[in-house]
Amino acid sequence: MECPLPSRGIYPDSWLKEILLCAKRIAIIGLSPDEDKDSHKVARYLLEQGYEVIPIYPKEETILGQKVYRNLDEVHGFVDIVDVFRKSQALTPIAIEVRERGGIGVLWGQLGVQNQEAEQILEHSGVRVVQNLCIKLEHQRLFSK
Repeated sequence: MECPLPSRGIYPDSWLKEILLCAKRIAIIGLSPDEDKDSHKVARYLLEQGYEVIPIYPKEETILGQKVYRNLDEVHGFVDIVDVFRKSQALTPIAIEVRERGGIGVLWGQLGVQNQEAEQILEHSGVRVVQNLCIKLEHQRLFSK
């Protein structure tokens, strides 16, 4: 089912809920091996919720028991969500990579990560874009009632 992208960072709960209910595989760009980092805490939470987490990180062989990939091109198969823990300007090249790779459903920029150019790059690609929201906090808010 294809849904239009919400405008100006306003995401209806039903839209976010659908994304999170349908997702199974989440690639996390910038997943740190440091247990004190937000990316690590979010990944641990997502694993506990039953998601398959795919770490994308320039070092390490495994993080949280999961094989680490250096970039999205190394990941085989469909990826439901690419969750980004990088600076906002990094979203532009990531959006280009997502568009060119194909097989990705959602580009999700964590809290403080947003980039209008990235959203425009993906506007007509069929990839949904969520920006400036924490996937863990949204999951807890929507499903822990």
